[in-house]
Amino acid sequence: MDCQQAHLRVYEYLDGELTVWRRRAIKRHLDDCPPCYDCFAFEIELRQIVVSKCGETAPAELQIRIARALGIEIQGE
Repeated sequence: MDCQQAHLRVYEYLDGELTVWRRRAIKRHLDDCPPCYDCFAFEIELRQIVVSKCGETAPAELQIRIARALGIEIQGE
C-alpha cells in the first residue's frame, strides 16, 4: 500500500467499510508513514469536532423548507 492508495481509502477505513485485509494494509502503512498518519489523525479529530458541535436539531420550519427543496413529501401537510 502506498500513500495515494491510503489517502483514497481513508474514509472507507474510518467508516469500517473495508475488508479485514485492506484494513490491515492501511494500518501497516499508517504505522510506517508519519505524514499519512498525521492526515488520518486529523480526519479523526475533525469527525469528533463535527459530532460534538452538531448535536442540535434544526428548527421545524427549516426542516420543512429543506424537505420541500429536496422534493421530499412531508407528513401531515
